[in-house]
Amino acid sequence: MIKLGVNVDHVATLRQARMTHEPDPVTAAGLADLGGADIITIHLREDRRHIQDRDLDLLRQTVFTKLNLEMATSQEIIDIAIKIKPEQITLVPEKRQEVTTEGGLSVTSQKEVLTDIIKKFKDNDIYVSLFIDPDRDQIIASGEVGAQAVELHTGNYANAKSEKQSTEMLEVLKEGVKIAQDVGLKVNAGHGLTYKNTGPIVEVMDVEELHIGHSIVSRAIFVGIKRAVKEMKDIIYKHYLIKQNF
Repeated sequence: MIKLGVNVDHVATLRQARMTHEPDPVTAAGLADLGGADIITIHLREDRRHIQDRDLDLLRQTVFTKLNLEMATSQEIIDIAIKIKPEQITLVPEKRQEVTTEGGLSVTSQKEVLTDIIKKFKDNDIYVSLFIDPDRDQIIASGEVGAQAVELHTGNYANAKSEKQSTEMLEVLKEGVKIAQDVGLKVNAGHGLTYKNTGPIVEVMDVEELHIGHSIVSRAIFVGIKRAVKEMKDIIYKHYLIKQNF
């Protein structure tokens, strides 16, 4: 069964809009857990635009499922991650001007650097995933630098303007999964997934985890985060059964 990672970054985005104390992403993570989240995902950015160090500290103390820390390759964040010891880190590209992470990490252009960083994490018993585009060269390079998993970027699928485009992007993602598995990588997926477009991903992609944030937080404004998470879990389960021909 595919696991659901709930990203609570945008709860913190709302809090930081007023520079106040609420809503609290730590409370949101607890409610997401009650709704059935298998993983809590957060991104501690260098500019601290949403998640703060305080959030990470408290989440490490209160998340008893699995904590997945998205992060850039800066030394400051590496040191924090090794100190906090999340169960999993996902290395992502990071640009100050972007609204959210756009595009995957370029593994091929920084293989030596990534090899050293990944070794540090593995030496500290931290599982390493790389957020990459479903590109053959990037996937193969991810295995070569020592990553244990990749999270395939589903943004092009999520932003497809037609059914034809959507189908084509699903095929690209499906092929990416096969390439990753052939080189011994576990496969996760995420970015831009919603209540409307997650089903086909579940049916087509043989992945371990789906990481979804903005859509769940948006839904939670109207129905509460516990119910929003449960509804997404129900979608995943429904389409998993379809995939299994039940």
